[in-house]
Amino acid sequence: MSSASTPPPAPPAPGRGYERSNSAWVTGMVLFAGVVMMVNGILEMFQGIMAISEDEVFVTTPKYIFQFDLTSWGWIHLFLGLLVAVTGFFVITGQTWARVVGIFLVSLSLLGSFLAIPYHALWSLVVLALDVFVIWALCVYREE
Repeated sequence: MSSASTPPPAPPAPGRGYERSNSAWVTGMVLFAGVVMMVNGILEMFQGIMAISEDEVFVTTPKYIFQFDLTSWGWIHLFLGLLVAVTGFFVITGQTWARVVGIFLVSLSLLGSFLAIPYHALWSLVVLALDVFVIWALCVYREE
């Protein structure tokens, strides 16, 4: 007595992979990444305003290898924060271009946070960790 069994699924055609869809978890992480981008951008704008208006707010280290004028840093943080916040809004609305631009801008934010470690170390390390998460979340999402 033999039992009829169904054959295993055929492998994908050459050049085509198995189709994967996003889980609810990944979709939620992208939404959270957009919110983090908006909050981080707004806080970065406030940080820029503080550096522009009052240089004495931040502690400086005289022998740091990357030395910048705090007013220049302030303008960089102000504009980058504005761009990150606006892009975060468009990530939340589901725009494909916003994810690509978001990866680029958050990478710049990550670099800026690294270079700003001597001025505000703990905050820079927190922003570094959040930026890495945002980049990861924006990279793993697949358009359906």
